[in-house]
Amino acid sequence: MDKQLLAMLVCPLCKGKLKYVRESGELQCLYDGLAYPIKDDIPVMLPEEARAMDADEKLPTSPGRTGEI
Repeated sequence: MDKQLLAMLVCPLCKGKLKYVRESGELQCLYDGLAYPIKDDIPVMLPEEARAMDADEKLPTSPGRTGEI
């Protein structure tokens, strides 16, 4: 993914920053809880094509967070 392109892209719903997740090939909006797919190096920025993220994915991670309750 081109870094300049990533810097320009925002969530189409809230206009917030997106987090690029290379492993899953997605751009995630933590505020709206949507993950936009990247297909053939082209971000698909349509809300109807986005995947709803799990609650665990939306939570911020920190060095002390183990994921267990």
